[in-house]
Amino acid sequence: MERDFINILGNMKILAVGMNYHAHIDELHNKEEQNSLNNVQPVLFSKFDSSIIQPGKPFFVPDFAERFDYETEIVVKIAHVGKDISERFAHRYYNEITVGIDFTARDLQNVTREKGLPWECCKSFDNSAAIGKFIKIEDLGSSIQDIHFHMDMNGERKQDGYTGDMIHTVDQIIAYASKFFTLKTGDLIFTGTPVGVGQVKEGDVIEAYIEDKKLLNLRIK
Repeated sequence: MERDFINILGNMKILAVGMNYHAHIDELHNKEEQNSLNNVQPVLFSKFDSSIIQPGKPFFVPDFAERFDYETEIVVKIAHVGKDISERFAHRYYNEITVGIDFTARDLQNVTREKGLPWECCKSFDNSAAIGKFIKIEDLGSSIQDIHFHMDMNGERKQDGYTGDMIHTVDQIIAYASKFFTLKTGDLIFTGTPVGVGQVKEGDVIEAYIEDKKLLNLRIK
């Protein structure tokens, strides 16, 4: 797995999708805000390579904000270079996925959202992206839009997700993102979190799964 991380951290980029599950939008926004979040296109933001938590390392809670939340997501790894990819051909550009945690400085995000400021400081800080072991989609025996995933914290189920509930499918996200950015081998796409986000604290243990396969084990310090 460590070799996989070394390969990933070559010349890669991380793209992420915000607000890609209706129930998650409902839990973070009031009705007036929800009406303005009619996302015709995916909401994209980026993370830096320094966001990746190295294998075996914990997530250390930073001191620049009061609250840091977990957001459990399916992460897709790009397998081929592509630009202006058609949605019908997008499935050719990936064959591996994992489950990841997009850590968010929630109180800082609330301030930046109110002021209409960028999200980098609350979403892309060092060690804000945990990723599990990658597996072949074909080994799951399901299509990318028919996959269940979940996250347990301290042995208690916190998030349940189903890719069939995505507002924008993986292929739609790839087609849209490739209009603006050349997608390269090893690039990662965090595809959005379902309902159930919450705060992490020192001493917590996160375990994340795709179907019945545990792919991520992470301690919070």
